[in-house]
Amino acid sequence: MYHFSHPRRRFLRQAAMTALGATTMLRLGNASADAGPAPFSSGSDAPTFTLPADACDCHMHIYDSRFPAAPGAKLRPADATVAMYRLLQRRLGTRRNVVVTPSTYGTDNRCTLDALAQFGPSARGVAVADTGISDEALRHLDRAGVRGLRFNLAVGAVTTADMIEPLARRIAPLGWHVQVNMPLEELERQRAMLQRLPVPVVFDHFGRIPVAAGIEHPAYALIIELMQRERAYIKLSGAYLASKAGAPAYADVAPLARALIDAAPNRVLWGSDWPHPTETSKPDDAALLSLLAQWAPDAALRERILVANPARLYRF
Repeated sequence: MYHFSHPRRRFLRQAAMTALGATTMLRLGNASADAGPAPFSSGSDAPTFTLPADACDCHMHIYDSRFPAAPGAKLRPADATVAMYRLLQRRLGTRRNVVVTPSTYGTDNRCTLDALAQFGPSARGVAVADTGISDEALRHLDRAGVRGLRFNLAVGAVTTADMIEPLARRIAPLGWHVQVNMPLEELERQRAMLQRLPVPVVFDHFGRIPVAAGIEHPAYALIIELMQRERAYIKLSGAYLASKAGAPAYADVAPLARALIDAAPNRVLWGSDWPHPTETSKPDDAALLSLLAQWAPDAALRERILVANPARLYRF
């Protein structure tokens, strides 16, 4: 269900939040100067490399108890607000971000829309919807800064794989994409459908490719084929979800990360997955971001991953 406030009140509130967001972003200095602790993130150091201007965190969530969780939601984290996330931005040196509606809210995107209004033009969104959504509601989401629909079939699913293609046809005129997080067996079953979609596919969290199998896994071949055909992107997010070696180096993730970057550098994104809702012991976001310097040692390559690729996909 989608709820719309009175247009004039919504316009005034969004204008005020946009101005606040712009002012806050102007205050964000060099990450090393502003490094310090941030909620839901361990450590206090800055990343080990200087981020390019307009670097983007392409996968994070906002949780706010003003908005009710969906019935049956499996993940119900504590509030992780826009103000809290801005502390992480100061620490990391990122300036743009993509707010992804988490499974907690089902198909209710009000928390994400509220966050986008607060962040202003430096943010974009990825929403969750089922086939019951109206075309006008999709256009409303687009005006608010949403650029894609997420299908999370792995945790607390409220959508199904058979919704992806019909919704992809409807969002194609908006220039959106579909974002998928699905078990590998489901990915294989949906191979043909994913290959014929009229919109790009964005794969969450390294595509859920097992790091032990890496480039030998069938899912890697499918994802790389789509990336090289410029039909897909992949998010280097949630290294802790894939790794068996663990922090701080997540060394077993490195070969897969490098292979994905080498195969299609123009189709790779980076995301923090803040506030790490699946983790009781929160990872160090600066250390996670610093891994990118090992996976992509060239600064120009990192600029593609952090700036150019997100700008193209999310239309910053």
